[in-house]
Amino acid sequence: MWSLFIAFSLLLLWGAARALEWAWLRPRRLEKALRKEGLRGTVYRSLVGDLKENSRLNQEAYSKPMPLSHDIIPRVAPLLHRSMKEFGKQSFTWFGPFPRVTIRDPQLLKEILSNKFGHFQKIKVSRLGRLLVDGLSSYEGEKWVKHRRILNPAFHVEKLKRMLPAFSTCCDELVDRWENSVGPDGSFEVDVWPELQNLTGDVISKAAFGSSYLEGRRIFQLQNELAERLIKALPTLFLPFSWYLPTENNKRMKQISREVETLLKGIIAKREKAIRNGDTTKDDLLDLLLESNMREKGQNGKFDSSLGMTTHEVIKECKVFYFAGQETTSVLLTWTMVVLSMHPDWQEKAREEVLQHFGKKNSDFDDLSRLKIVTMILYEVLRLYTPVVILTRQTYKTMQLGNLTIPPGVLLGMPIMFIHHDPDIWGPDATEFKPTRFADGISKATKDGQLAFFPFGWGPRICIGQNFALLEAKMGLSMILQHFKFELSEKYQHAPYTVVTVRPQYGAPIKFHRI
Repeated sequence: MWSLFIAFSLLLLWGAARALEWAWLRPRRLEKALRKEGLRGTVYRSLVGDLKENSRLNQEAYSKPMPLSHDIIPRVAPLLHRSMKEFGKQSFTWFGPFPRVTIRDPQLLKEILSNKFGHFQKIKVSRLGRLLVDGLSSYEGEKWVKHRRILNPAFHVEKLKRMLPAFSTCCDELVDRWENSVGPDGSFEVDVWPELQNLTGDVISKAAFGSSYLEGRRIFQLQNELAERLIKALPTLFLPFSWYLPTENNKRMKQISREVETLLKGIIAKREKAIRNGDTTKDDLLDLLLESNMREKGQNGKFDSSLGMTTHEVIKECKVFYFAGQETTSVLLTWTMVVLSMHPDWQEKAREEVLQHFGKKNSDFDDLSRLKIVTMILYEVLRLYTPVVILTRQTYKTMQLGNLTIPPGVLLGMPIMFIHHDPDIWGPDATEFKPTRFADGISKATKDGQLAFFPFGWGPRICIGQNFALLEAKMGLSMILQHFKFELSEKYQHAPYTVVTVRPQYGAPIKFHRI
Protein backbone atom coordinates (compact mmCIF):
# COMPACT_ATOMS: atom_id res chain seq x y z
CA MET A 1 0.00 0.00 0.00
CA TRP A 2 2.79 2.39 1.01
CA SER A 3 4.70 1.55 -2.15
CA LEU A 4 1.68 2.51 -4.24
CA PHE A 5 1.28 5.76 -2.32
CA ILE A 6 4.97 6.60 -2.81
CA ALA A 7 4.80 5.74 -6.53
CA PHE A 8 1.70 7.90 -6.95
CA SER A 9 3.33 10.79 -5.05
CA LEU A 10 6.46 10.53 -7.19
CA LEU A 11 4.32 10.51 -10.34
CA LEU A 12 2.53 13.66 -9.15
CA LEU A 13 5.84 15.36 -8.40
CA TRP A 14 7.20 14.36 -11.79
CA GLY A 15 4.07 15.72 -13.51
CA ALA A 16 4.25 18.96 -11.54
CA ALA A 17 7.93 19.37 -12.42
CA ARG A 18 7.21 18.77 -16.11
CA ALA A 19 4.34 21.26 -16.04
CA LEU A 20 6.50 23.87 -14.29
CA GLU A 21 9.26 23.36 -16.85
CA TRP A 22 6.87 23.63 -19.83
CA ALA A 23 4.72 26.49 -18.57
CA TRP A 24 7.26 28.69 -16.78
CA LEU A 25 10.96 27.71 -16.66
CA ARG A 26 11.47 26.96 -20.37
CA PRO A 27 9.62 30.09 -21.58
CA ARG A 28 11.70 32.27 -19.20
CA ARG A 29 14.94 30.67 -20.46
CA LEU A 30 13.88 31.29 -24.08
CA GLU A 31 12.96 34.89 -23.28
CA LYS A 32 16.37 35.47 -21.67
CA ALA A 33 18.15 33.92 -24.68
CA LEU A 34 16.22 36.08 -27.18
CA ARG A 35 16.85 39.28 -25.24
CA LYS A 36 20.56 38.35 -25.11
CA GLU A 37 20.46 38.33 -28.93
CA GLY A 38 19.28 41.95 -28.84
CA LEU A 39 15.64 41.17 -29.58
CA ARG A 40 12.91 43.07 -27.78
CA GLY A 41 9.35 41.96 -27.16
CA THR A 42 6.51 41.47 -24.74
CA VAL A 43 7.16 39.96 -21.30
CA TYR A 44 6.08 36.37 -20.62
CA ARG A 45 3.62 36.41 -17.72
CA SER A 46 1.25 33.46 -18.07
CA LEU A 47 0.50 30.24 -19.90
CA VAL A 48 -1.75 31.97 -22.47
CA GLY A 49 1.03 34.39 -23.42
CA ASP A 50 -0.33 37.28 -25.47
CA LEU A 51 -3.43 35.42 -26.68
CA LYS A 52 -5.74 37.13 -24.19
CA GLU A 53 -4.37 40.56 -25.11
CA ASN A 54 -4.63 39.64 -28.78
CA SER A 55 -8.30 38.79 -28.29
CA ARG A 56 -8.93 42.09 -26.48
CA LEU A 57 -7.20 44.15 -29.19
CA ASN A 58 -9.12 42.29 -31.90
CA GLN A 59 -12.45 43.01 -30.21
CA GLU A 60 -11.50 46.68 -29.92
CA ALA A 61 -10.43 46.88 -33.58
CA TYR A 62 -13.52 45.05 -34.79
CA SER A 63 -15.93 47.26 -32.83
CA LYS A 64 -16.26 49.76 -35.68
CA PRO A 65 -15.50 49.91 -39.44
CA MET A 66 -12.48 51.78 -40.81
CA PRO A 67 -12.26 54.51 -43.49
CA LEU A 68 -11.98 53.40 -47.14
CA SER A 69 -8.28 52.63 -47.30
CA HIS A 70 -5.96 49.74 -48.10
CA ASP A 71 -3.90 50.40 -44.95
CA ILE A 72 -5.66 47.55 -43.14
CA ILE A 73 -2.90 46.09 -40.91
CA PRO A 74 -3.88 47.94 -37.69
CA ARG A 75 -7.34 46.35 -37.97
CA VAL A 76 -6.52 42.79 -39.08
CA ALA A 77 -3.44 42.26 -36.85
CA PRO A 78 -3.53 44.84 -34.03
CA LEU A 79 -1.24 42.94 -31.61
CA LEU A 80 1.52 42.39 -34.16
CA HIS A 81 1.13 45.97 -35.41
CA ARG A 82 1.52 47.38 -31.90
CA SER A 83 4.39 45.05 -31.04
CA MET A 84 6.46 45.91 -34.13
CA LYS A 85 5.76 49.59 -33.66
CA GLU A 86 7.00 49.40 -30.06
CA PHE A 87 9.81 46.85 -30.30
CA GLY A 88 10.87 46.92 -33.96
CA LYS A 89 10.28 44.82 -37.08
CA GLN A 90 12.34 41.95 -35.66
CA SER A 91 10.73 41.45 -32.25
CA PHE A 92 8.76 38.79 -30.40
CA THR A 93 5.36 38.15 -28.85
CA TRP A 94 4.05 35.08 -27.00
CA PHE A 95 1.86 32.48 -28.68
CA GLY A 96 0.90 30.74 -25.47
CA PRO A 97 4.16 29.59 -23.80
CA PHE A 98 6.07 29.85 -27.10
CA PRO A 99 7.92 33.02 -28.16
CA ARG A 100 7.22 34.01 -31.79
CA VAL A 101 9.94 36.09 -33.42
CA THR A 102 8.83 38.14 -36.43
CA ILE A 103 11.15 37.82 -39.41
CA ARG A 104 10.74 40.44 -42.16
CA ASP A 105 14.13 40.43 -43.88
CA PRO A 106 13.66 38.99 -47.42
CA GLN A 107 16.96 37.07 -47.33
CA LEU A 108 16.12 35.42 -44.02
CA LEU A 109 12.63 34.60 -45.31
CA LYS A 110 14.19 32.84 -48.28
CA GLU A 111 16.43 30.83 -45.98
CA ILE A 112 13.53 29.73 -43.76
CA LEU A 113 11.11 28.88 -46.58
CA SER A 114 13.68 27.05 -48.74
CA ASN A 115 14.15 24.74 -45.71
CA LYS A 116 16.67 22.61 -47.58
CA PHE A 117 17.61 20.48 -44.60
CA GLY A 118 14.33 20.55 -42.70
CA HIS A 119 15.82 22.82 -40.04
CA PHE A 120 12.76 25.06 -39.91
CA GLN A 121 9.65 22.97 -39.46
CA LYS A 122 5.99 23.84 -39.61
CA ILE A 123 4.47 24.44 -36.21
CA LYS A 124 2.68 21.33 -34.98
CA VAL A 125 -1.03 21.78 -35.58
CA SER A 126 -2.98 21.66 -32.32
CA ARG A 127 -5.75 19.16 -31.83
CA LEU A 128 -8.20 22.01 -32.43
CA GLY A 129 -6.42 23.16 -35.59
CA ARG A 130 -6.45 19.64 -37.00
CA LEU A 131 -10.24 19.71 -36.96
CA LEU A 132 -10.12 22.28 -39.75
CA VAL A 133 -6.92 21.77 -41.73
CA ASP A 134 -4.66 18.73 -41.55
CA GLY A 135 -2.91 16.52 -44.06
CA LEU A 136 -0.24 17.79 -46.46
CA SER A 137 -0.21 21.26 -44.92
CA SER A 138 0.94 19.91 -41.55
CA TYR A 139 3.18 16.95 -42.41
CA GLU A 140 6.99 16.91 -42.30
CA GLY A 141 9.76 14.71 -43.70
CA GLU A 142 9.06 11.54 -45.64
CA LYS A 143 5.32 11.64 -44.96
CA TRP A 144 5.10 15.10 -46.54
CA VAL A 145 7.19 13.92 -49.54
CA LYS A 146 4.90 10.92 -50.09
CA HIS A 147 1.66 12.90 -49.85
CA ARG A 148 2.98 15.69 -52.08
CA ARG A 149 4.02 13.08 -54.67
CA ILE A 150 0.56 11.50 -54.62
CA LEU A 151 -1.24 14.87 -54.83
CA ASN A 152 0.96 16.53 -57.48
CA PRO A 153 -0.63 14.87 -60.56
CA ALA A 154 -4.08 16.21 -59.62
CA PHE A 155 -2.81 19.82 -59.71
CA HIS A 156 -0.80 19.62 -62.93
CA VAL A 157 -1.72 22.44 -65.36
CA GLU A 158 -2.86 19.95 -68.01
CA LYS A 159 -5.27 18.36 -65.51
CA LEU A 160 -6.55 21.80 -64.42
CA LYS A 161 -7.38 22.61 -68.06
CA ARG A 162 -9.83 19.69 -68.03
CA MET A 163 -11.61 21.26 -65.05
CA LEU A 164 -12.31 24.56 -66.85
CA PRO A 165 -15.78 23.43 -68.05
CA ALA A 166 -16.75 22.95 -64.38
CA PHE A 167 -15.39 26.43 -63.56
CA SER A 168 -17.31 27.90 -66.49
CA THR A 169 -20.60 26.18 -65.60
CA CYS A 170 -20.49 27.52 -62.04
CA CYS A 171 -19.68 31.06 -63.21
CA ASP A 172 -22.50 30.90 -65.79
CA GLU A 173 -24.95 29.96 -63.04
CA LEU A 174 -23.82 32.92 -60.92
CA VAL A 175 -24.11 35.40 -63.80
CA ASP A 176 -27.55 34.02 -64.78
CA ARG A 177 -28.77 34.39 -61.20
CA TRP A 178 -27.53 37.97 -61.09
CA GLU A 179 -29.04 38.73 -64.50
CA ASN A 180 -32.42 37.60 -63.15
CA SER A 181 -32.03 40.04 -60.24
CA VAL A 182 -31.69 43.11 -62.47
CA GLY A 183 -34.44 45.67 -61.83
CA PRO A 184 -36.30 47.93 -64.35
CA ASP A 185 -33.46 50.49 -64.18
CA GLY A 186 -30.90 47.87 -65.25
CA SER A 187 -29.31 47.59 -61.81
CA PHE A 188 -29.46 45.54 -58.62
CA GLU A 189 -27.62 45.29 -55.31
CA VAL A 190 -26.22 42.19 -53.61
CA ASP A 191 -23.78 41.22 -50.88
CA VAL A 192 -21.10 39.51 -52.98
CA TRP A 193 -19.34 37.85 -50.02
CA PRO A 194 -21.85 34.97 -49.52
CA GLU A 195 -22.46 34.87 -53.30
CA LEU A 196 -18.76 34.32 -54.02
CA GLN A 197 -18.47 31.83 -51.18
CA ASN A 198 -21.25 29.89 -52.89
CA LEU A 199 -19.52 30.22 -56.26
CA THR A 200 -16.17 28.91 -55.03
CA GLY A 201 -17.95 26.21 -53.03
CA ASP A 202 -19.73 25.15 -56.21
CA VAL A 203 -16.45 25.15 -58.15
CA ILE A 204 -14.57 23.06 -55.60
CA SER A 205 -17.47 20.60 -55.41
CA LYS A 206 -17.67 20.11 -59.16
CA ALA A 207 -13.96 20.37 -59.97
CA ALA A 208 -12.71 18.42 -56.98
CA PHE A 209 -15.57 16.06 -56.19
CA GLY A 210 -17.81 16.00 -59.25
CA SER A 211 -20.85 16.78 -57.10
CA SER A 212 -23.06 19.86 -57.10
CA TYR A 213 -22.78 22.62 -54.57
CA LEU A 214 -26.14 21.60 -53.11
CA GLU A 215 -24.66 18.22 -52.14
CA GLY A 216 -21.57 19.83 -50.63
CA ARG A 217 -23.21 22.88 -49.06
CA ARG A 218 -23.44 21.27 -45.64
CA ILE A 219 -19.66 20.73 -45.54
CA PHE A 220 -18.99 24.40 -46.41
CA GLN A 221 -21.39 25.62 -43.75
CA LEU A 222 -19.78 23.36 -41.17
CA GLN A 223 -16.20 24.34 -42.12
CA ASN A 224 -17.06 28.04 -41.90
CA GLU A 225 -18.67 27.61 -38.49
CA LEU A 226 -15.69 25.58 -37.32
CA ALA A 227 -13.26 28.33 -38.40
CA GLU A 228 -15.15 30.91 -36.35
CA ARG A 229 -15.34 28.61 -33.32
CA LEU A 230 -11.58 27.91 -33.52
CA ILE A 231 -10.82 31.64 -33.34
CA LYS A 232 -13.14 31.86 -30.33
CA ALA A 233 -11.19 29.02 -28.65
CA LEU A 234 -7.71 30.56 -29.19
CA PRO A 235 -7.40 32.28 -25.78
CA THR A 236 -7.71 28.90 -24.00
CA LEU A 237 -5.67 26.92 -26.53
CA PHE A 238 -2.71 26.29 -24.19
CA LEU A 239 -4.63 25.63 -21.01
CA PRO A 240 -4.04 21.99 -19.94
CA PHE A 241 -6.86 19.67 -20.97
CA SER A 242 -8.90 22.58 -22.39
CA TRP A 243 -9.99 20.30 -25.26
CA TYR A 244 -11.67 17.96 -22.79
CA LEU A 245 -13.70 20.63 -21.00
CA PRO A 246 -17.45 20.07 -21.66
CA THR A 247 -18.00 23.61 -22.96
CA GLU A 248 -20.68 24.36 -25.55
CA ASN A 249 -17.95 25.45 -27.99
CA ASN A 250 -15.91 22.24 -27.58
CA LYS A 251 -18.97 20.00 -27.90
CA ARG A 252 -20.08 21.78 -31.06
CA MET A 253 -16.61 21.57 -32.64
CA LYS A 254 -16.44 17.82 -32.00
CA GLN A 255 -19.93 17.42 -33.45
CA ILE A 256 -18.93 19.37 -36.58
CA SER A 257 -15.78 17.28 -37.02
CA ARG A 258 -17.76 14.02 -36.83
CA GLU A 259 -20.36 15.24 -39.32
CA VAL A 260 -17.76 16.47 -41.85
CA GLU A 261 -15.87 13.16 -41.64
CA THR A 262 -19.08 11.18 -42.17
CA LEU A 263 -20.01 13.26 -45.23
CA LEU A 264 -16.53 12.98 -46.76
CA LYS A 265 -16.33 9.26 -46.03
CA GLY A 266 -19.57 8.80 -47.97
CA ILE A 267 -18.26 10.77 -50.98
CA ILE A 268 -14.97 8.81 -51.00
CA ALA A 269 -16.71 5.42 -50.65
CA LYS A 270 -18.98 6.16 -53.63
CA ARG A 271 -15.99 7.24 -55.70
CA GLU A 272 -13.91 4.20 -54.83
CA LYS A 273 -16.85 2.00 -55.80
CA ALA A 274 -17.13 3.85 -59.13
CA ILE A 275 -13.40 3.32 -59.76
CA ARG A 276 -13.75 -0.40 -59.07
CA ASN A 277 -16.70 -0.54 -61.51
CA GLY A 278 -14.80 1.42 -64.14
CA ASP A 279 -17.34 4.29 -64.06
CA THR A 280 -14.99 7.12 -63.10
CA THR A 281 -14.08 9.94 -65.54
CA LYS A 282 -10.74 10.91 -63.91
CA ASP A 283 -11.50 14.57 -64.58
CA ASP A 284 -11.80 15.79 -61.01
CA LEU A 285 -9.33 16.15 -58.14
CA LEU A 286 -10.67 13.29 -56.05
CA ASP A 287 -10.53 10.82 -58.95
CA LEU A 288 -7.00 11.95 -59.77
CA LEU A 289 -5.98 11.68 -56.12
CA LEU A 290 -7.44 8.18 -55.69
CA GLU A 291 -5.91 7.04 -58.99
CA SER A 292 -2.50 8.40 -57.98
CA ASN A 293 -2.87 6.79 -54.55
CA MET A 294 -3.61 3.39 -56.12
CA ARG A 295 -0.57 3.82 -58.37
CA GLU A 296 1.57 4.56 -55.31
CA LYS A 297 0.32 1.41 -53.56
CA GLY A 298 1.22 -0.71 -56.59
CA GLN A 299 4.54 0.93 -57.47
CA ASN A 300 6.65 -2.18 -56.79
CA GLY A 301 4.64 -4.45 -59.06
CA LYS A 302 2.50 -5.76 -56.24
CA PHE A 303 -0.26 -4.04 -54.29
CA ASP A 304 0.84 -2.76 -50.86
CA SER A 305 -1.68 -0.53 -49.07
CA SER A 306 0.99 0.75 -46.64
CA LEU A 307 2.73 2.60 -49.50
CA GLY A 308 -0.16 4.97 -50.14
CA MET A 309 -2.66 7.00 -48.12
CA THR A 310 -5.20 5.44 -45.82
CA THR A 311 -8.89 6.37 -46.16
CA HIS A 312 -8.51 8.58 -43.07
CA GLU A 313 -5.58 10.40 -44.71
CA VAL A 314 -7.58 10.90 -47.90
CA ILE A 315 -10.36 12.44 -45.78
CA LYS A 316 -7.80 14.86 -44.28
CA GLU A 317 -6.71 15.96 -47.77
CA CYS A 318 -10.36 16.41 -48.77
CA LYS A 319 -10.84 18.73 -45.79
CA VAL A 320 -7.99 20.83 -47.15
CA PHE A 321 -9.61 20.80 -50.63
CA TYR A 322 -12.87 22.01 -49.17
CA PHE A 323 -11.53 24.70 -46.85
CA ALA A 324 -8.46 26.04 -48.69
CA GLY A 325 -9.98 25.58 -52.14
CA GLN A 326 -13.09 27.54 -51.28
CA GLU A 327 -11.80 30.02 -48.72
CA THR A 328 -8.75 31.49 -50.49
CA THR A 329 -10.49 32.13 -53.81
CA SER A 330 -13.68 33.52 -52.26
CA VAL A 331 -11.78 36.11 -50.21
CA LEU A 332 -9.58 36.98 -53.22
CA LEU A 333 -12.59 37.52 -55.50
CA THR A 334 -14.51 39.46 -52.84
CA TRP A 335 -11.67 41.89 -52.14
CA THR A 336 -11.05 42.24 -55.89
CA MET A 337 -14.69 43.30 -56.37
CA VAL A 338 -14.39 45.78 -53.49
CA VAL A 339 -11.08 47.19 -54.73
CA LEU A 340 -12.26 47.56 -58.34
CA SER A 341 -15.36 49.34 -57.03
CA MET A 342 -13.01 51.76 -55.25
CA HIS A 343 -10.88 52.13 -58.40
CA PRO A 344 -13.29 52.29 -61.39
CA ASP A 345 -10.47 53.27 -63.78
CA TRP A 346 -8.82 49.87 -63.24
CA GLN A 347 -12.18 48.13 -63.44
CA GLU A 348 -12.66 49.63 -66.89
CA LYS A 349 -9.12 48.69 -68.02
CA ALA A 350 -9.73 45.09 -66.94
CA ARG A 351 -13.11 44.99 -68.73
CA GLU A 352 -11.61 46.35 -71.95
CA GLU A 353 -8.91 43.68 -71.84
CA VAL A 354 -11.43 40.87 -71.29
CA LEU A 355 -13.75 42.07 -74.08
CA GLN A 356 -10.80 42.56 -76.42
CA HIS A 357 -9.52 39.00 -75.94
CA PHE A 358 -12.76 37.01 -75.97
CA GLY A 359 -15.72 39.38 -76.14
CA LYS A 360 -18.70 37.93 -74.31
CA LYS A 361 -17.99 34.28 -75.09
CA ASN A 362 -16.70 31.88 -72.47
CA SER A 363 -12.94 31.83 -72.14
CA ASP A 364 -10.55 28.89 -72.42
CA PHE A 365 -7.16 28.35 -70.78
CA ASP A 366 -5.23 30.22 -73.49
CA ASP A 367 -7.60 33.20 -73.26
CA LEU A 368 -7.12 33.43 -69.51
CA SER A 369 -3.34 33.14 -69.86
CA ARG A 370 -3.28 36.27 -72.04
CA LEU A 371 -5.01 38.49 -69.47
CA LYS A 372 -2.10 40.64 -68.32
CA ILE A 373 -4.09 43.47 -66.67
CA VAL A 374 -6.43 41.08 -64.86
CA THR A 375 -3.40 39.15 -63.59
CA MET A 376 -1.73 42.36 -62.37
CA ILE A 377 -4.92 43.34 -60.53
CA LEU A 378 -5.25 39.94 -58.82
CA TYR A 379 -1.60 40.05 -57.71
CA GLU A 380 -2.03 43.55 -56.30
CA VAL A 381 -5.18 42.52 -54.42
CA LEU A 382 -3.30 39.49 -53.05
CA ARG A 383 -0.56 41.87 -51.92
CA LEU A 384 -2.87 44.34 -50.17
CA TYR A 385 -5.47 41.85 -48.87
CA THR A 386 -3.27 38.82 -48.28
CA PRO A 387 -5.61 35.95 -47.29
CA VAL A 388 -3.28 34.63 -44.55
CA VAL A 389 -1.66 37.31 -42.38
CA ILE A 390 1.29 35.26 -41.05
CA LEU A 391 3.16 32.00 -41.78
CA THR A 392 4.88 30.24 -38.90
CA ARG A 393 7.81 27.84 -38.62
CA GLN A 394 9.57 26.40 -35.57
CA THR A 395 13.20 25.63 -34.69
CA TYR A 396 13.81 22.13 -33.36
CA LYS A 397 17.52 22.75 -32.64
CA THR A 398 19.74 25.81 -32.18
CA MET A 399 19.90 27.63 -35.52
CA GLN A 400 21.92 30.54 -36.87
CA LEU A 401 19.65 32.90 -38.80
CA GLY A 402 21.50 35.96 -40.08
CA ASN A 403 23.17 37.46 -37.01
CA LEU A 404 20.73 35.75 -34.64
CA THR A 405 21.27 32.51 -32.74
CA ILE A 406 17.80 31.02 -32.25
CA PRO A 407 17.39 28.29 -29.59
CA PRO A 408 15.14 25.26 -30.16
CA GLY A 409 11.43 25.64 -29.49
CA VAL A 410 11.13 29.20 -30.85
CA LEU A 411 8.43 30.08 -33.39
CA LEU A 412 9.48 32.14 -36.42
CA GLY A 413 6.61 34.28 -37.67
CA MET A 414 6.77 35.51 -41.25
CA PRO A 415 4.08 38.23 -41.33
CA ILE A 416 3.19 38.10 -45.02
CA MET A 417 0.83 41.06 -44.96
CA PHE A 418 3.34 43.28 -43.13
CA ILE A 419 5.98 42.42 -45.73
CA HIS A 420 3.49 43.05 -48.55
CA HIS A 421 2.79 46.51 -47.06
CA ASP A 422 6.39 47.42 -46.14
CA PRO A 423 7.37 50.85 -47.58
CA ASP A 424 11.08 49.91 -47.31
CA ILE A 425 10.40 47.17 -49.87
CA TRP A 426 7.52 48.53 -51.98
CA GLY A 427 8.12 52.27 -51.69
CA PRO A 428 6.20 55.09 -49.96
CA ASP A 429 3.02 54.13 -51.85
CA ALA A 430 3.05 50.59 -50.40
CA THR A 431 -0.54 50.84 -49.11
CA GLU A 432 -1.90 52.20 -52.39
CA PHE A 433 -3.53 50.12 -55.13
CA LYS A 434 -1.02 50.12 -57.99
CA PRO A 435 -1.26 47.03 -60.25
CA THR A 436 1.51 48.38 -62.51
CA ARG A 437 3.98 47.11 -59.90
CA PHE A 438 3.48 43.69 -61.50
CA ALA A 439 3.69 44.85 -65.13
CA ASP A 440 6.96 42.92 -65.60
CA GLY A 441 6.03 39.97 -63.42
CA ILE A 442 6.49 39.12 -59.75
CA SER A 443 10.30 38.96 -59.78
CA LYS A 444 10.59 42.59 -60.88
CA ALA A 445 7.79 44.00 -58.73
CA THR A 446 10.28 45.32 -56.14
CA LYS A 447 13.39 47.37 -56.81
CA ASP A 448 15.85 44.65 -55.77
CA GLY A 449 13.87 41.59 -56.87
CA GLN A 450 13.62 40.48 -53.24
CA LEU A 451 11.41 37.69 -51.90
CA ALA A 452 8.67 40.12 -50.93
CA PHE A 453 5.51 38.67 -52.51
CA PHE A 454 4.43 35.23 -51.38
CA PRO A 455 0.65 35.04 -50.79
CA PHE A 456 0.77 31.27 -51.41
CA GLY A 457 4.02 30.69 -49.53
CA TRP A 458 7.35 29.94 -51.24
CA GLY A 459 9.88 27.18 -51.73
CA PRO A 460 9.16 23.43 -51.70
CA ARG A 461 6.07 23.92 -49.51
CA ILE A 462 4.41 26.52 -51.72
CA CYS A 463 0.64 26.00 -51.84
CA ILE A 464 -0.12 23.12 -54.20
CA GLY A 465 -3.44 24.73 -55.20
CA GLN A 466 -2.21 28.19 -56.24
CA ASN A 467 -2.73 27.59 -59.98
CA PHE A 468 -6.22 26.24 -59.29
CA ALA A 469 -7.10 29.35 -57.22
CA LEU A 470 -5.73 31.88 -59.72
CA LEU A 471 -7.35 30.16 -62.70
CA GLU A 472 -10.71 30.12 -60.93
CA ALA A 473 -10.35 33.79 -59.88
CA LYS A 474 -9.47 34.88 -63.43
CA MET A 475 -12.46 33.11 -64.91
CA GLY A 476 -14.89 34.34 -62.25
CA LEU A 477 -13.74 37.97 -62.48
CA SER A 478 -13.68 37.91 -66.30
CA MET A 479 -17.26 36.68 -66.57
CA ILE A 480 -18.51 39.29 -64.09
CA LEU A 481 -16.68 42.05 -66.01
CA GLN A 482 -18.24 40.84 -69.27
CA HIS A 483 -21.77 41.40 -68.00
CA PHE A 484 -21.71 44.10 -65.31
CA LYS A 485 -20.25 47.36 -64.12
CA PHE A 486 -20.22 47.68 -60.36
CA GLU A 487 -19.71 50.12 -57.48
CA LEU A 488 -19.80 50.02 -53.70
CA SER A 489 -23.26 50.19 -52.16
CA GLU A 490 -24.05 52.99 -49.72
CA LYS A 491 -24.49 50.19 -47.18
CA TYR A 492 -20.88 49.02 -47.57
CA GLN A 493 -18.72 49.30 -44.44
CA HIS A 494 -14.98 48.75 -44.89
CA ALA A 495 -14.07 46.25 -42.17
CA PRO A 496 -11.45 43.59 -43.03
CA TYR A 497 -10.96 41.20 -40.13
CA THR A 498 -9.23 37.89 -39.49
CA VAL A 499 -11.10 34.59 -39.19
CA VAL A 500 -8.29 32.24 -40.32
CA THR A 501 -8.27 34.36 -43.52
CA VAL A 502 -8.94 38.09 -43.98
CA ARG A 503 -12.69 38.45 -44.54
CA PRO A 504 -15.16 41.38 -44.78
CA GLN A 505 -16.74 41.64 -41.33
CA TYR A 506 -20.00 43.20 -42.52
CA GLY A 507 -20.10 41.56 -45.93
CA ALA A 508 -19.52 43.34 -49.24
CA PRO A 509 -22.75 44.89 -50.60
CA ILE A 510 -22.16 46.07 -54.17
CA LYS A 511 -24.43 47.73 -56.73
CA PHE A 512 -24.34 46.25 -60.23
CA HIS A 513 -25.34 47.78 -63.57
CA ARG A 514 -26.00 45.46 -66.50
CA ILE A 515 -23.92 46.25 -69.58
